[in-house]
Amino acid sequence: MFDFVSFIPRAVMQGIPLLFGSTGETLTEKSGNLNLGIPGVMYVGGICGVIGAFFYEQSLPSPDAIHAFPAIMIPLCACLLGSLLMGLIYCFLTVTLRANQNVTGLAMTTFGVGIGNFFGGSLIKLSGTAVPSIALSATSSFFHRSLPFAQDLGWFGKIFLSYGFLTYLAIAIALIAAFILRHTRAGLHLRAVGESPTTADAAGINVSRYKYVATCTGSMIAGLGGLYYVMDYASGVWSNNAFGDRGWLAIALVIFTIWRPNVGVLASILFGGLYILHMYIPSGMNLAVKELYKMLPYVVTIIVLILTSMRNKRENQPPQSLGLPYFREER
Repeated sequence: MFDFVSFIPRAVMQGIPLLFGSTGETLTEKSGNLNLGIPGVMYVGGICGVIGAFFYEQSLPSPDAIHAFPAIMIPLCACLLGSLLMGLIYCFLTVTLRANQNVTGLAMTTFGVGIGNFFGGSLIKLSGTAVPSIALSATSSFFHRSLPFAQDLGWFGKIFLSYGFLTYLAIAIALIAAFILRHTRAGLHLRAVGESPTTADAAGINVSRYKYVATCTGSMIAGLGGLYYVMDYASGVWSNNAFGDRGWLAIALVIFTIWRPNVGVLASILFGGLYILHMYIPSGMNLAVKELYKMLPYVVTIIVLILTSMRNKRENQPPQSLGLPYFREER
């Protein structure tokens, strides 16, 4: 029988990095910026958190001297700063210098992965380990620590309460982002900038400011997905090129959720489940079947994109100025 009690928690853990990335990218795209550098941003967020945790652990006289507050805040702040820097670089190139957003995003992905591999390799050499990875288990234990009474509640505790704090933070950020976009003046202005920056500018809205704030905030949220993957999902183990295609799946999830962060909560779990479904469905030694199962998230995204295009509802379409630079002189 299919073990749902074991499958759902793993699907949630697999989907949380996607939820962070898709929420951040949704905020970015609502401002009209198409940031294809999200995979690189997540990579930088992860390695910055690893750098902070590594030097904190190295500064301790013994592993027993570690404290929860600095063990959490140092990697968290390092992750947010690194992700913010990536967002600022992207905004400077695309908003201030009006560079092509597609090319800039792809360059940011290559740049972020290169930065992560460079500093990751350097830390591996500093640690002197025989394997090409870093294990930060002491710091990681504070990130994936679940509620103490979760194990006493049986299947309910395992499915709903057996996660670290970043899991619940990801859900809270997605719901807050959805509320801001739909029910606040700032969200209305942001959507106006993404739909028609010319009209928003004529109404007195600072287009560049909203693009900067939304993109940098989105990058910081996406960077938390990289931190979650290393510190919680991978139990503090960093190895180069271990993220796989999660950054691209996060971008695909934006289309799947029709630019709605609250829908992304359930959609990320669905994507996470589809991502690991090949591990739960018996396929014998037939590797081709396993590869077909791995294609499911992308196939589902294509189907949803086709269906939303056929319905042709305006609220299901991307912002009209998505990916287009804004020239105030052409207003």
